[in-house]
Amino acid sequence: MEEKNLFTKADTLRGTITEYRKGWDVIRYDLTVQPDIITKSIEGKNLITYKEDLPVRVMQIDLQQPLAIDSITGNNNNYKFRRDGNVCFVYLRDSLAKYKFAPGIRQLTVYYHGTPKEAKRAPWDGGLIWKTDLNNNPFIATACQGLGASIWWPCKDHQSDEPDSGMSIRIITPDTLVAISNGRLQNVSNSKGGYKTWTWQVKNPINSYDVTMNIGKYTKWSDTLIGEGGKLDLDYWVLDYNLEKGKKQFEQVKPMIRSHEYWFGKYPFYQDSYKLVESPFLGMEHQSAVAYGNKFENGYLGRDLSGSGWGLKWDFIIIHESGHEWFGNSITTKDLADMWVHEGFTSYSETLFTETIFGKQAAAEYNFGIRKNIRNDKTIIGFYGVNKEGSGDMYYKASNMLNIIRQAINDDAKFRSILRGINSKFYHQTVTTKQIEDFISKESGHDFTKIFDQYLRSTQVPTLEYYSSKNKKKLFFRWANCTSGFNLPIMISQGKEDVAITPTETWKTATLPKKIMLSNLSDIIEKRYYVTTKQVKE
Repeated sequence: MEEKNLFTKADTLRGTITEYRKGWDVIRYDLTVQPDIITKSIEGKNLITYKEDLPVRVMQIDLQQPLAIDSITGNNNNYKFRRDGNVCFVYLRDSLAKYKFAPGIRQLTVYYHGTPKEAKRAPWDGGLIWKTDLNNNPFIATACQGLGASIWWPCKDHQSDEPDSGMSIRIITPDTLVAISNGRLQNVSNSKGGYKTWTWQVKNPINSYDVTMNIGKYTKWSDTLIGEGGKLDLDYWVLDYNLEKGKKQFEQVKPMIRSHEYWFGKYPFYQDSYKLVESPFLGMEHQSAVAYGNKFENGYLGRDLSGSGWGLKWDFIIIHESGHEWFGNSITTKDLADMWVHEGFTSYSETLFTETIFGKQAAAEYNFGIRKNIRNDKTIIGFYGVNKEGSGDMYYKASNMLNIIRQAINDDAKFRSILRGINSKFYHQTVTTKQIEDFISKESGHDFTKIFDQYLRSTQVPTLEYYSSKNKKKLFFRWANCTSGFNLPIMISQGKEDVAITPTETWKTATLPKKIMLSNLSDIIEKRYYVTTKQVKE
């Protein structure tokens, strides 16, 4: 059975801007949550401030089972509601027939409680993580990308709608523990019964899956960096016994931010600061509160995903998850099917960081090395409207796609200006794949439509077929095993000799300089471009 036939009504309600999501735009969230560490349950409330642009009779609020809604209030009303699986339909009005509509700002508060789904293999499955540290103290966190924020708090759980005016997050914990969330800590107040309320404030728009709750026996140190946006506050939170390890490992943050700012433009959340927060799972790009669980080691849990050696020169989680502040957090795709925009650019930030610190050859070797992780199992673009991402190749294959686009542009200054231009034009916005594709094609002066189709919407790896004339002076070449119209230009470089060719699906020819040896052609091309080569008979 085809995967597209496996989707349900629940998938559509989760992944589509339904008629119950239209007409209102989230302005702000004010979330209060109190976890019960013993029962692994939570209770809380969320004040939703929204702008009603069109008359709304029934509003869709998302809260995943088994969490229960106790009541929904607002405007001196106690609203009726109906649950349909993970969705709550709120009846704002009995009818629109006599409703005199005027656009405006409205509010409602959702009160809820229950035992949320527990993540067994975070961050891949998602949910709440209830663990203990080495001293048997509670160590709690959230991770919900893909699965959705509604796994632990009620919201409009769709990537296309972010609260324009940010949000507050109030976390109530035993007074022996620390609670960390997004943005800046505004207040810590004592509550009855030996509890504290930690209030965090986010000034910038934030995607719901980026909202985080971290609870543990934390300690903190701070620093600052003068970056493109002025003074950036840096806060580091680790478990109390990991202070010295953290101080040493987190020295990588400043060079990382400088590299990412060089390539992508200013860090997008100066108002909300940058935080790195130790977590009981590997990591996640929680906006301005990046989750870190890489055991204070370089590589990916001590491994080099590229096999080149360069991946052990830096901490994968610090470099990668922080890269999402630009792609994923500031620039967020409207639909999960376009998740490659988050992961492809962020994976390429690893290559760019390697280049910044160790040089261009090191970066080329790293990017080539991660190709071994490409599966070509299915297309990178997923299914739209059902909250379904595509292949995990959105990491390594999309990174290599961006690298070949860079090779095709053949102008690093222009390529960098395009990356920075993307972050300028789409700063703090939700986007589609088409917007990103069109921007790159327009700014580069080359139509990359067929290249995007090839690598995002196909599992084929293009093959450059070639042969030479008998005197070895002419090279004949064409593309095979590719999407129709595939038009990737190729630069053949060996020493100081360069030959630019523009293969199509029909045979073409070029003159070969004497110093370019046919025997090395496959190696030269395949190390620079994610294609295969095949020497054929004349």
